[in-house]
Amino acid sequence: MSDEELFDRLYEAHLPDLRAFIYRRIPPAQVDDVVAETFLVAWRRIAEVPAEPRPWLFGIARRVMLTTRTQGRWLALQVRLAAEPPGRPQELAGDVAARLDLTRAWSRLTAGEREVLSLIAWDGLTVAEAATVLGCQPGTFRMRLMRARRHLLHILDRLPAVEAWPLHPVTEGVRP
Repeated sequence: MSDEELFDRLYEAHLPDLRAFIYRRIPPAQVDDVVAETFLVAWRRIAEVPAEPRPWLFGIARRVMLTTRTQGRWLALQVRLAAEPPGRPQELAGDVAARLDLTRAWSRLTAGEREVLSLIAWDGLTVAEAATVLGCQPGTFRMRLMRARRHLLHILDRLPAVEAWPLHPVTEGVRP
């Protein structure tokens, strides 16, 4: 069978499941791009297609989504921050301090711990779905999740808290 025939069969047999897998994990507007990128990678690696290609394709899609998500996070953050109504300076300072604490703790987790936590917290996956993405049993994933949560809380407990500086409006005490 030629590479083209193999790719055609791969595409026809797995497109519906792959689209559903991707659709559950990212905004609908991005699904077509991620599907296309996944099959582009599959075409480039056509010689590596295993006997059971479905998990292989899902793994490719997962990596494509991670790349897409990382690139899109900055834009999403900018849009979200621009849309948030301004709060009182003290509230904003407290939010920033909490985010800094979490960012510092997050950076001290292992890559595996960050992935396990992000699949649940950011991606909103169930334990079973996250276990499938990582290629492990749900019980194994639950154990990894429990350990990652425990480690994150341990780090947060030991970090010196970032103090929220009192903020005063720039115009305070200034008369027009």
